[in-house]
Amino acid sequence: MTERSKSWLTETDELAAELDAPDIVIIDASWHMPGDGKDARAEYLEEHIPGAIFFDIDEIADAKSPLPHMLPPPEKFSSRMRSMGIGDGSPIVVYDARGIYSAARVWWTFRVMGVEDVTVLNGGLPKWKREGLPLESGEPRVRSARHFTSRRNADLVRDVSDMKSLLKDHSAEIIDARSAERFAGRAPEPRPGLRSGHMPGAHNLPYGRLLKQDGTLKSPAQLEALFKEAGVDLSKPVVTSCGSGITASVLALALAVIGHRRTAVYDGSWSEWGADQSLPVETG
Repeated sequence: MTERSKSWLTETDELAAELDAPDIVIIDASWHMPGDGKDARAEYLEEHIPGAIFFDIDEIADAKSPLPHMLPPPEKFSSRMRSMGIGDGSPIVVYDARGIYSAARVWWTFRVMGVEDVTVLNGGLPKWKREGLPLESGEPRVRSARHFTSRRNADLVRDVSDMKSLLKDHSAEIIDARSAERFAGRAPEPRPGLRSGHMPGAHNLPYGRLLKQDGTLKSPAQLEALFKEAGVDLSKPVVTSCGSGITASVLALALAVIGHRRTAVYDGSWSEWGADQSLPVETG
């Protein structure tokens, strides 16, 4: 079922007009690959959208999992949101320092936890800065604790056992957001110990192809054409994957924008699948 009536994106001018709204929650969800040598929180302290609070993707995660930034248990998520001053019913706008990247992961995380009033800032911090919109630095003002209740939406997440079942019954389309070289097995994985290649039957749509040069999401018509060009049957349920669940969420955001709001993300993604020698891998 598709539904385009809900907008999952907030434009920079719309957010600029709402900066003083008392109930809005603005979240800086910037994140970098471990090998990039960057510190997202330090960058946040240097400059961020006024009133924004920092969401640490690696800390607000399942600490018991050996895999990177897996979804946290609902109780942990609720606890962190309360202490950050995010309450039930607060409208949330998420952005990141690259445009549309890790913000999509946090957008998806909120939706898994039962929040639907959450959007991604189209073009993120780069577009905000290009337009000369206000910035601030330093620690954010302390927000008073609010009541937050997680209601896990299991429709939006898949685990490795789900993926093994999907490979057998072909009940959903699998789309991989990694680069064509990594998908084909021609380039090594950035994380050690992972095989190269992809899940059998998966389609490849590198997440960067969904974005315009200015870092904003392409139009719904362009997005739909890209998924069809990648061989995806949009009449079927879709599960997205990538290296560790970050850019898979960009695909999920794009699919939601064109009406596929129940797209699931394979949380473990290639960090899990590529490390398990018992699971099948294709190349080419």
